[in-house]
Parts: sequence; structure tokens; C-alpha cells
Amino acid sequence: MATIRIPPVLRPAVGGEKELSAEGANVGEILRSVAQSHPDTRTQLFSDDGGLNRYVNVYLNDEDVRVLDGLDTAVGASDTLVILPAMAGGAHAAG
Repeated sequence: MATIRIPPVLRPAVGGEKELSAEGANVGEILRSVAQSHPDTRTQLFSDDGGLNRYVNVYLNDEDVRVLDGLDTAVGASDTLVILPAMAGGAHAAG
């Protein structure tokens, strides 16, 4: 089973867990397994079309899955997925 590291912002949706384990041959299967077990994560992980939400970054062993094969990226039993919400914003100096 692959290990999935859960960021603080998603922990309330997974019962406070910092890490989960899930079965799956690729990133999409594993994330769908997490969403099935923890339905509150579905809209945070996936967009309406079923793709990875653009505000979420997923890393497989420190490699961004978007530069690999996205949701089709193969995952082994000893691999680690890290879910990170994308950071947005910044300060706008007035006047």
C-alpha cells in the first residue's frame, strides 16, 4: 500500500490523520480510494471533470505528478504521495 501524507488543511476531512494508506496502481486510483473513504476530500482533490483540482499539488516521492503522467502515474507499494494545497495570494502594496 502506498502512503499518502495529508496536509493540515485536509486533516479534518480524514479524521485528523496525518497519513493514510491506500491501494492503487496509479495516482488517480489511490486518490479516488481516499475520496471514497473520506468523501469530504473529493471536491478538494478533484475538479468537476474528474481531473486533479488545479489548486492541489500531488508529489510522488518528491516529484510533481503533473510533470510525470498526472493521475496515470504508476505508484508502487513503497511509494509516498504528498498532497499539498497550492499557495496563492500575496501582498499588494497600496499607493
